[in-house]
Amino acid sequence: MQPSPDTPAPEEKLSYQLKSFSRLWPYVWPKGNVGFKLRTIIAIVFTLAGQFILVGAPFLLGRAQDLVTTSLGQGLSFSAIAVAALFLIGGYGGLKFLNVLINEAREYLFTPVGQHAQRSAATATFAHLHALSLRFHLEKRTGGLSRIIERGIRSIDFLFRFILFRIGPTFLQLAIAGAAFWAVYDWRFAAIAVTVVVLYVWFTVVTTEWRLAFRRDMNRQDTEAAAKAVDSLLNYETVKYFGAEGFETARYDSAMEGYQKAAIKSRTSLATVNIGQAFLMQGGIIAMLLLAVYQILNGQMTAGSLTTITLVMMQIYGPLNILGFAYREIKQALTDMEKMFALLDLKPEITDAQDAQNLERPAGEIIFDAVSFAYDSNRPILDDVSFTVKPGQTVAIVGPTGAGKSTLSRILFRFYDISAGRVTIDGRDIRTIAQDSLRRAIGIVPQDTVLFNDTIGYNIGYAKPGANQDEIEAAARAAQIHDFIAGLPAGYDTKVGERGLKLSGGEKQRVAIARTLLKDPAILILDEATSALDSVTEREIQAALDDISRARTTLVIAHRLSTIVNADLIIAMEDGRIAQSGRHDELLSAGGLYARLWEQQKESAQA
Repeated sequence: MQPSPDTPAPEEKLSYQLKSFSRLWPYVWPKGNVGFKLRTIIAIVFTLAGQFILVGAPFLLGRAQDLVTTSLGQGLSFSAIAVAALFLIGGYGGLKFLNVLINEAREYLFTPVGQHAQRSAATATFAHLHALSLRFHLEKRTGGLSRIIERGIRSIDFLFRFILFRIGPTFLQLAIAGAAFWAVYDWRFAAIAVTVVVLYVWFTVVTTEWRLAFRRDMNRQDTEAAAKAVDSLLNYETVKYFGAEGFETARYDSAMEGYQKAAIKSRTSLATVNIGQAFLMQGGIIAMLLLAVYQILNGQMTAGSLTTITLVMMQIYGPLNILGFAYREIKQALTDMEKMFALLDLKPEITDAQDAQNLERPAGEIIFDAVSFAYDSNRPILDDVSFTVKPGQTVAIVGPTGAGKSTLSRILFRFYDISAGRVTIDGRDIRTIAQDSLRRAIGIVPQDTVLFNDTIGYNIGYAKPGANQDEIEAAARAAQIHDFIAGLPAGYDTKVGERGLKLSGGEKQRVAIARTLLKDPAILILDEATSALDSVTEREIQAALDDISRARTTLVIAHRLSTIVNADLIIAMEDGRIAQSGRHDELLSAGGLYARLWEQQKESAQA
């Protein structure tokens, strides 16, 4: 049975939310950072002091009113009354101004702490996402992930400002006011104030919970719309190829329509909350004023008490007026934060062994020993694959689509762990090698090159942080792309656009080759590296690839068989198994899969 869309997810339950809030503490109270801890303590002290000031100030104004109304009948001079009243009124204004200064000082102190907490949490989440497996990223939408992180980070500052500096202090102010009313006036004033606030909070929580179903639906629709927009824009060319602009717009509009309906329900239901809150708030003030009038008429209180009581309660009710919004936003912020922390709780599928050692520049011997692998139990990819690539050799992997060729490179990079067998480099199982050092030793020119939305120089230099311009240009020359770049108006500072869409397929491929050349890996993987190039450019780059391959172990995943005729070993794969292996002439003479593929490509070239 599928859960209702309005059913709270586990991370929306109170226990999870309280846990997520407690997990914020290390970010706000960073270990070893005495300065930030001191800032937080002083900010909390300022907040507490501010509440006493807010409750005390109206008593001065009430006293000033009493002074004016009673002192004239006692024969005191006008100047004496004016001076005393001015002193009390000035004291009231001074305390209110002091409260503003305290609040701003608190902001000055706590803002660096809050910003540091956001930055630390964001960095930790971003780093953790890069530590998660390729399988995770293939199954998740980037737009949806970015929105989860964005909301989670934004919620950190919101939570601390509302809970520590607005809602929490409001209830403290109520406690101080209740004690003051009891001590100065009558316990019944304290009872009315507390009772009304308790009813107000209860009503707000109940009605806000009812409205949260609409908010959850809004967020779901918002995330869906954002994910669809990002997905569509990233595949801009595909959309154009199939003339699917109208279809994509309709998909996005459908998601936004759902958001619109949920938003309308959320806004209209707010009227019920506002009416109920106003009734309780005004009812409480009226009840207290009626009690005050009664006691004034009986001589138990002075007229200034009306002013004091009204001002104190308005100060308390002011922050409570947004309690519905605050409760909803706090609850949503806790949910958003827990979703972000849920990402941090995900365990990477591929982890380093406890005794993993770095792989220094290897000789480059690669052995696949009885390797089997499946992305899931229903989708076997490799079945008992065994072969050896000796140091400095060039080994080509060929076969029809779906044979498992590209999976070999992902296994070698250890994006996935195999289900059976072992893969070694220089006799060491790659599962015993630290992943960072393993990937530093291997370079790849992929079939589908994706570039960063930055300059050409940045994309080439990405392989070697800190590389100077001469090194970048040398790599570009070796990849036969320097002259093209130099001919551009901005040269190496030319922006390549989202995923490199401003460059042609061949230009992107040559940038990828230059980037890999700059990395200077001991082991080179060419995953159909010249598939996007025309025949003339392919011959030029193939010569460069042949040159760099001589000094390193090279694994070529080939589509065009003409590019690998000189390989030391050719492995023909079909249905996840090795069907044939040998040199080009041997395989042609033997017939079978490789010979069929060769003939098919000859016929295609002649057609």
